[in-house]
Amino acid sequence: MSQLTSAICTEMGDHLAASGGDPGALDRAARRHVQGCLRCQADLVQHRRVLRALRSLREDVLVPAPGLVTEVLAHIEEAGERHAIRSLLTGRRAAYIGGLAAATAAAGAAGAVVLVTRTRSRRLPLAG
Repeated sequence: MSQLTSAICTEMGDHLAASGGDPGALDRAARRHVQGCLRCQADLVQHRRVLRALRSLREDVLVPAPGLVTEVLAHIEEAGERHAIRSLLTGRRAAYIGGLAAATAAAGAAGAVVLVTRTRSRRLPLAG
């Protein structure tokens, strides 16, 4: 097979796939090439087989196993509950950290007040 024929066959692959296995959907030059090229004829047959298999799959109806839907819904519910618990804990962590920061600030302010009052009490002379 020459390089030119190989290049044409490579380009024809897209046209054959787009034609859906129907050579009538190809333009005149492409039809003429397919009639004389065994490789492209084989590709055309392969595309027809794939389309036939896909059509047969479209007609198949899958029935879920008994209890499968219930099991899937139960797993979804469990995952939702775990997410809700994590969200609550994350929110509480923020509250704990905020409370800790407020308590630290209050303790620092109280300590500052105690220090100020002690230093003032030492400086003031006693009356009397």
